[in-house]
Amino acid sequence: GKAIILRIAEAGELLGLPATLSGRPYEVTAEVSEQARVNFIPRAAFLRFLSAHPEAVIQVAQLLTDGHYAEHEVIQSLGLSRSASEKLARFFLGWSASHAHGQNHLRIALTQEEIGEVIGVSRETVTRLLTAFNKRNLLTVKGSTINICNRAALQSLAGA
Repeated sequence: GKAIILRIAEAGELLGLPATLSGRPYEVTAEVSEQARVNFIPRAAFLRFLSAHPEAVIQVAQLLTDGHYAEHEVIQSLGLSRSASEKLARFFLGWSASHAHGQNHLRIALTQEEIGEVIGVSRETVTRLLTAFNKRNLLTVKGSTINICNRAALQSLAGA
C-alpha cells in the first residue's frame, strides 16, 4: 500500500512515450490533481506520424533522453540520500530550480503526504522535518507557499 510519486507532469507533456514506442504495457498509474484535458493517441497512429515526420523523431529522442536523466535523478535521490532531511532539502531545491526558476519563494500544490511519496518517506516525517526546518530558519511554510530563508544551509543539508 505504499505509493511513490515518480514525477509530476506539466501541461502539454506526453505520458507513456516509452510504452508507446516499445509496445509494452504502461507500468505506472497517472492521476490528475486538478482539472485537466487528456488526449489519447493510438500507438499505430503515433508511429505513422513519426514515419511521416522524421524531424519529430529527434524531438521524441530528446524527450526520452530527458526522461532518462529525470528518472536517474529520482533513483539517485531515493537511493543515495543518507537521511530524510537530505531528501526533503533536495526536494525543495529541485522544486525551486524547476518550478520557481531558482527563486526562494515557491508555491507547491502537493500535500505533505504527496511530498512524502515523492521523496520516499511518510507524511509524519515530512511534517516533523518541516517543523525542524522552520525552527532552524531554513524555510517557512504558509499553506502551499514555501519561502527558502537560507538557501546555502539548505544546500549544505542536501549535500550539494
